[in-house]
Amino acid sequence: MNILETPSIQETISRIFMNETENVTQLEGLERFFEVETQLMHEIHNLEKDRAKETLRELIDMLALHAGKDIIRTVRNYYIILSSVMARKLYEMRVPPKKAFAFNAACVELVDKHMNDSEFMYVADELIEFFTSIISERKQPSFGHQTVNKVVIFINDEVERDLSVEEIAKHFNISTSHLSRIFREHAGITLVEYLNVRRVEESQYYLRHSNKGISEISKQFHFCNQSYFTRIFKKYTSVTPKQFRDSQHIPYFRYTLPNAK
Repeated sequence: MNILETPSIQETISRIFMNETENVTQLEGLERFFEVETQLMHEIHNLEKDRAKETLRELIDMLALHAGKDIIRTVRNYYIILSSVMARKLYEMRVPPKKAFAFNAACVELVDKHMNDSEFMYVADELIEFFTSIISERKQPSFGHQTVNKVVIFINDEVERDLSVEEIAKHFNISTSHLSRIFREHAGITLVEYLNVRRVEESQYYLRHSNKGISEISKQFHFCNQSYFTRIFKKYTSVTPKQFRDSQHIPYFRYTLPNAK
């Protein structure tokens, strides 16, 4: 075949589209796929983590009916598509663009690292954990002081910066003593404690899904040294960073502000 006879990309896509249209019309239940996917998005948005995991399994079962022996590639591609959809929704929720982009990249790396015959359901659970964690950061806090609510969102957005109480106070044009007082009064913990909590929560993903050393992750989240990182990490999770990294069965630590309404 010479170059003039080579089908264009548009022709190739059209041919595949027509073939796939004929194939899927022979399968039952596909009309429910997008309904179930909409249900999944609703559950993630409302932080219904366990329900979302079950709903994603239902979607995978539907995909398996169509994929046959090619299920791993099909599900892998769907995970990546789903991650991109979630990144767009995060952007619409006013997550900073760099964080929404990094979220998508992290999901793709997770899929690339773990997607195989034995772990593709594990990947589904990890994605739901990640999705709901990031969404929870964007839920507007409902404390009785608007500055405290804004501080919580600010920390969630900038958790990888070397934030201090002084810098946060300067950002909101209030004194450090006033900020520390109102934060503890309304949030139930000190501002320094909340900074450490958020750093521990975020560091879990790098421990489990990156090849970075523990000391490098400690520096990334601005702990003064690895020993201090280990002590703070164990304080909130009851395990060391190494133990968390070595066992996929240890659940993620999630902190709920005690005075949140």
